[in-house]
Amino acid sequence: MNAEITAEEKQPHQILLVDDEKHIRIAVGQTLELAGYDVVAAESAEKALSLLDRDWPGVVVSDINMPGIDGLELMQRIVNIDADLPVILITGHGDISMAVGAMRDGAYDFIEKPFSSELLNDVVRRAAEKRRLTLENRHLRKALEAQGGIGPRIIGNSLRIQQLRAMIQHIADTPADILIQAETGSGKDLVARYIHEHSNRRDKNFVAINCGAVPEHLIESELFGHEKGAFTDAKSRRIGKFEHANGGTLFLDEIESMSPSLQVKLLRVLEERAIERLGSNELIALDLRVVAATKVNLRELSELGEYREDLYYRLNVVSLEIPPLRERREDIPMLFQHFALIASAQYQKEVPQLSAEKLRALVAHHWPGNVRELRNIAERYVLLGPSYDFSVGEQNGSSPGKCMTLPEQVEQFEKLVLEEELSRNSGSLKLTQETLGLPRKTLYDKMKKYELDKKDYK
Repeated sequence: MNAEITAEEKQPHQILLVDDEKHIRIAVGQTLELAGYDVVAAESAEKALSLLDRDWPGVVVSDINMPGIDGLELMQRIVNIDADLPVILITGHGDISMAVGAMRDGAYDFIEKPFSSELLNDVVRRAAEKRRLTLENRHLRKALEAQGGIGPRIIGNSLRIQQLRAMIQHIADTPADILIQAETGSGKDLVARYIHEHSNRRDKNFVAINCGAVPEHLIESELFGHEKGAFTDAKSRRIGKFEHANGGTLFLDEIESMSPSLQVKLLRVLEERAIERLGSNELIALDLRVVAATKVNLRELSELGEYREDLYYRLNVVSLEIPPLRERREDIPMLFQHFALIASAQYQKEVPQLSAEKLRALVAHHWPGNVRELRNIAERYVLLGPSYDFSVGEQNGSSPGKCMTLPEQVEQFEKLVLEEELSRNSGSLKLTQETLGLPRKTLYDKMKKYELDKKDYK
C-alpha cells in the first residue's frame, strides 16, 4: 500500500446526491465519480431519507429547491438522524442568505450555481474527511465501551494485551504472589489495581507503596507498623501497610530498590504470612496477596548477587510482562482516545478530531515514556486544540515520526488501517475489500503478512 493513497483509502467513498432534475444528477454524479466517489443518486428527499442512518459512511449533496420536502427540510431531518452527517447544499444566486442560515442550523457548507468541478470536489473532500474522522472516533469510543467495567481498565486489542488480560483473569482469584516486569511508564500500577479489582479481594483494601520513594529509615515502619514507644518518635501505635492490606492486595513498586536487610524481612513475611509490629513480640497473621513490580531484570540482578535470589523466586510465582508501547502500536489510537476523553471531562473541553497525519505521527513515534508519555500528549492536545502539533514537538528528547524508517512507518500504518476496517466491518472480508479498494488476493496476502484473522474482529 502506498503511503500517498492511505488517507484516500480510509475516507468514506459514498456520496448521496439529491436533486429532482435528472440532468443535474447525471452531471454532478459523473464529476464525483471521476474524483473516486461511489455516488448514490436520489430524485427526492423522501428517497434519500430512506437510505440514511446514524452510521451512514458518507456525505449528502442536495439541491435546495425541490418539490415536496426541499433541501432545507431534508437537512433538518438529517440533523435529527445524525447531527454530524455533513450536508452540502446546492443553491441558486437568490438563495444565498437562505443557505447561510442553513449553515447556522447545521449544514456543512453550500455551493452556489454555477460551480466548477474543482470547487465541488474540494468541498466534498473536506466533508468526507470530517465524516471519516467522526466515524473513526465513534468506533474508538465503542471499542473503549466494549472494554468497560468498574475500576481500572487495560486498554488495547493487540495480541500481547489480550494475552495479559487472559492471564490475569486466569489467576485473579488465586492467592499467588505476582511479579510485574515493565519499563517505566508502561502502567505497572494500573495492572496491579486491575488484578485487585478483578479478584475476590476487590472489597478489601488495595494498598500501594513505592519502595524507592520512602527513605530507608522509614520504610520498615511504613510496612510493618509499630507500637507506641518502639522508638523515639513512636508516640502512638501505627498500623503498617502489610496489616492495612490484610484481606486485600499489597502493591510494592520498585521492589528492586529494597535494601538487603529489608529483603530478608520481606522474604520471611511472604513465607510465613505473618508480621510483628516494631516494638512488639506478637505475631499478626495475614491473608493478603503481594503484587511486586520492577523496571529492571531481577533475575539478572540476583545472578549478579545484587538481589536475593530466594526472594526473587518467591516473588516470581506468577510473572506478568507489560509490553512497551512501541511493541503494541495498534493500541495507540484507542489509548489516545481514552486519555483524550478523560482530559475532556477533566478540563471541560471538546476532544479535537485526530487527523490522519497526526495519527501517523503517533503510531510512528518510539515512545520512550510509554503510555505515560502518550497520556501527556493527549492531555496537551485537548487543552491546546488542533494547533498543538505534536509531530514536531519535543517529548523526552525525541519527536514522533523520526524513530522509524519510512518503510516501517508505512507498514505500521498499513496494518493499523487493515485492523480498523476489519473491526469496523465485523471481520467481513468482502466489506473490507470494498472499503479499501483492494483486490481480494491482495487483502488476503496483507492479512497473512500481518498475521490478521477475520475471526478476531467478529
